[in-house]
Amino acid sequence: MGHEAVLLPVMEAIHQPLAALEALAHTHSAIAVTSAEVFRALAPYRDRLTPHFQTTVYCVGPATAQAARKMGFQLVVSGTGTGLSLAKIVADASADLGDGLVYLAGWPRSPAFEAGLQAAGIACRTAETYRMSAIAHTPETIEGLLHPPVPDIALLYSYETARHFFALLSEETAKRISGMRLICLSEHVADAVPPGFGPVAIAAEPSEEALLALV
Repeated sequence: MGHEAVLLPVMEAIHQPLAALEALAHTHSAIAVTSAEVFRALAPYRDRLTPHFQTTVYCVGPATAQAARKMGFQLVVSGTGTGLSLAKIVADASADLGDGLVYLAGWPRSPAFEAGLQAAGIACRTAETYRMSAIAHTPETIEGLLHPPVPDIALLYSYETARHFFALLSEETAKRISGMRLICLSEHVADAVPPGFGPVAIAAEPSEEALLALV
């Protein structure tokens, strides 16, 4: 698109794949996944997942569903990108969950999916397959990346990354970039933007394609 990208990762995934494998060892009828990071965590253990490749996997959105299929899962159901919508899909199929649901999750995570399941009376076994850890950048690193000319746009993909991004800014840097356009993956992500920053735009749906359409 002709833009120069400035990369500033503010969180990194710490994988905990054995938690997922332990949960999958219990009897279950279906699997739920709300992030493609789960499959990156499980990639080194693909051979141990083979017995589950014919189990239905409910994925939060198309990107996660694609990662599931790439891993080898054959029965993949994709939601529209939110935990709440995925919970409704699972609830509509609750008659097929006689042996239970395993939820392969990350931390921190939005409570929407589990809250939706609870409201529908559906129990699940949750396995935290990865956790996101903040990267402690030095002030000099932040200053070096955001020095004038100030970037035109910042892309914010999750509530936690947005929260940590603003926490990294010095008072001087925050003031300098306060007018930078912020494009958020969802309204929930936009909730992490402190007062005084913006303008803020929100993707029409929680997908990278919708996010980039606003660039």
